[in-house]
Amino acid sequence: MAAAEGSIAVNAPVDAIYKSWLAFEDYPKFITAIKRVRKLDANQIMLRVPERRLAWRTIPNGQAHDHLAAGVVSFAPLSEHGTRVTLKLTSNFGDGVSNRVDKYLRNFKRLIEGRSKNRETSG
Repeated sequence: MAAAEGSIAVNAPVDAIYKSWLAFEDYPKFITAIKRVRKLDANQIMLRVPERRLAWRTIPNGQAHDHLAAGVVSFAPLSEHGTRVTLKLTSNFGDGVSNRVDKYLRNFKRLIEGRSKNRETSG
């Protein structure tokens, strides 16, 4: 099992980021790696502390018996409009876990901050 951790500052309040993380089924195609895992396996939420932390593990659905993964994401306010998102991921995908964590966080930041910019220009 390989493990990795990363964090990123996102220009959005904690409550908005938490709600967005919970709704990642609706994310655009550029987060296809997460969606691909979701199709093979079901994620079981192990811990939910609203606006603070989520922990989950995968449960194989029969197609990928050897896939194991678990993760924890935490949200810490940096300011009224900023949040530090920290993701810890453990997986048997191989050595690329740290690259995946960094990619997931960058894509998540781009998604959230892009939504904020769209609201500002359309509102």
